[in-house]
Amino acid sequence: MGTSNLIDGRAIAEQIHAETAQRIEKLKQRGIQPGLAFVRVGEDPASKVYVGMKERTSTRLGIRSLTRVLDEKTSEADLLTLIRELNVDPAIHGILVQAPLPSHIQASRVYSTVSPEKDVDGFHPVNVGKLMLGDSSGFAPCTPAGVQQLLIRSGVNTEGVEVVILGRGDIVGKPMAAILCQKGKHANSTVTICHSRTRNIAEHCRRADILIAAMGVAEFVKADMVKHGATVIDVGVNRVNDPAAKGGSKLVGDVDFAAIQPIAGKITPNPGGVGPMTIAMLMQNTVLAAEQLTEKAV
Repeated sequence: MGTSNLIDGRAIAEQIHAETAQRIEKLKQRGIQPGLAFVRVGEDPASKVYVGMKERTSTRLGIRSLTRVLDEKTSEADLLTLIRELNVDPAIHGILVQAPLPSHIQASRVYSTVSPEKDVDGFHPVNVGKLMLGDSSGFAPCTPAGVQQLLIRSGVNTEGVEVVILGRGDIVGKPMAAILCQKGKHANSTVTICHSRTRNIAEHCRRADILIAAMGVAEFVKADMVKHGATVIDVGVNRVNDPAAKGGSKLVGDVDFAAIQPIAGKITPNPGGVGPMTIAMLMQNTVLAAEQLTEKAV
């Protein structure tokens, strides 16, 4: 089938960046530069890479970025103090606390301390509640929002179709279900969430018109689990041993891509599928935060 059924996340992310840049330009004409603060605790190698990518994208689009790196042993109280300072900083419109956090810090307390109006990750309970209620004034988590945009901009119909989501996590699985089961355009799906306790997962998957894999198990989804012509979205990022690869390992998704691409109607590559969209939606959320905070100040 070649690449004709690939959903190009990089190209779609660039479309969104272009739209975001136009909104940034309008804000700048009013003397406002959107500001995004990154908070990283410790020296987790993947976190450093992710924050670096987000910083570079911010700079390219014209968003002012501020990065605060705290020592691995930083106390939860000190981290919360920093977040409260950023909450009241008028030059900062969005705050992102990079996961994972050290084990002695309670992530839920951290995310609840970020001001809901600056919570561009969409993890604050207020924004989680708004997402469930279909209130668009809140911030949707970046990865599931990005998946919805991939579907919309690839012409994938969600109305009344069967969606199966593998994974019930707070960052992707649950909010993804909340987005697609809403009564509204680009949603109205019949959603099933599968997880580690689900019986006969393969049977559920074979029903899916849209299959979204976000369970963090390398190449879990095999060809015999996918209906011919289904849309397959691979959110997984898993490091596996590969003696032939540089460094002895490589990153793979939750989907056995080579086996499934020939039977899928549309499929995301990995990398180059969902990943670029997560950053695109973060930038869009930051601009929305700047717009909303500016309107509130008027």
